[in-house]
Amino acid sequence: MSTTARETVDREIAGWRAERLAALTKPDGWLTLIGLHFLKEGANRVGSAKDNDIVLAAGPAQVGVATLAADGSVSFAVANGVDARVDGQAKSTAVLQLAEGKTKPTLVSVGTVSFFVIERGGKKALRVKDSASPRRTHFMGLDYFPIDLTWQIEARWLAFDPPRQVPITSVLGHVSSEPVPGKAVFERNGKTYELLAIDEGADEPLFFVISDATSGKETYPAARFIYAERPKDGRIILDFNRAENPPCAFTPFATCPLPPKENRLPFAVTAGEKNYRGGHD
Repeated sequence: MSTTARETVDREIAGWRAERLAALTKPDGWLTLIGLHFLKEGANRVGSAKDNDIVLAAGPAQVGVATLAADGSVSFAVANGVDARVDGQAKSTAVLQLAEGKTKPTLVSVGTVSFFVIERGGKKALRVKDSASPRRTHFMGLDYFPIDLTWQIEARWLAFDPPRQVPITSVLGHVSSEPVPGKAVFERNGKTYELLAIDEGADEPLFFVISDATSGKETYPAARFIYAERPKDGRIILDFNRAENPPCAFTPFATCPLPPKENRLPFAVTAGEKNYRGGHD
């Protein structure tokens, strides 16, 4: 590769790293997670006071009451005197919608703290964020292996017809069935390997959850993520230099997927993001 071409690659990856850092450290990024609280059916008092059903790590002593109905819907009533906002508007009550497609979930915010409803393992929970979280304000930065062009691999793409549904387990032990449209097949050191891709939507890149022989050593133990542009002419580019840590490397309140057995590589992928030196305790 010519010097100019190498400089172009270095510049592209440097740009990707800058974008990743900006996304991670933004006011509502993964570093702001301060809680994941599963709702019981009926009324759930929410606030930072210890006598609440859901005790927040920050925010007012009483924020309000989240009610989980028998049909799975969640409503929220703001406590008297609390200056809370629902999707930016002052409201006393609201139905908290889950994210659906490209529609964002209903967001309740009070000061620097916000929360919304997610579903995990068939259960509803409040995902809580704080833009003033110490994980964000004291973030220690990202570390990477040196850029190595041998880890920029053009793989063969083998589509599944029809696409398969593959069980994916999360760090919480929940299992979900994810659409897998095919696999990337590539060679490394004279041997052939395969990686299954998860399809997150037609407008999204393909998503690979991997582990390798660096996992638990130089890199995060559970997994790393790689995103790849959709295949063209039966080929797909796997750039391991862009392997990144999952959110659960930075916060214990994320619910990251673990790699399926097919994506557990037996060799060391000495490229991409290293384990976060700050931990998340």
